[in-house]
Amino acid sequence: MDKIASFQIDHFNLFPGIYVSRKDVRDGTVVTTFDLRFTSPNREPVVDMPALHTIEHLGATYLRNSSIKDDIVYFGPMGCRTGSYLLMFGDLKPEDIYEDILKMCDFIIAFEGEIPGAKAEECGNYLEQNLNMAKYYVKKYKKALVEEKNFKYN
Repeated sequence: MDKIASFQIDHFNLFPGIYVSRKDVRDGTVVTTFDLRFTSPNREPVVDMPALHTIEHLGATYLRNSSIKDDIVYFGPMGCRTGSYLLMFGDLKPEDIYEDILKMCDFIIAFEGEIPGAKAEECGNYLEQNLNMAKYYVKKYKKALVEEKNFKYN
């Protein structure tokens, strides 16, 4: 079997940032997959599941209500728990979404109240949420985005 694209990326070269991991084209439509890396793979602890789950709920809620909502295909956690995937229609680069990701971070950091979609009838694991830790990881991620601006392309 062929090794899939995400396993061919040298994870020792990834730090918190926004990365293009792949671009897929079908019938003239481009879908860009971004890796939003919250932590440095294999060098620091991964994001705990309740925090990552909360980031998923809040990030998806923000993005699907933002000015780029019509371009969003998917937002969700990476299995390795070092960040999230953001799939968008368009032939895009990290600079195209940088400001939107900063706004998503601000939304999560400022969020108070009931987590959207965190009810039994709305989520298969609704009790596993941690808003305070989600804010911790997103603050750390935003700081890295602003200070380091780690952008890489496939």
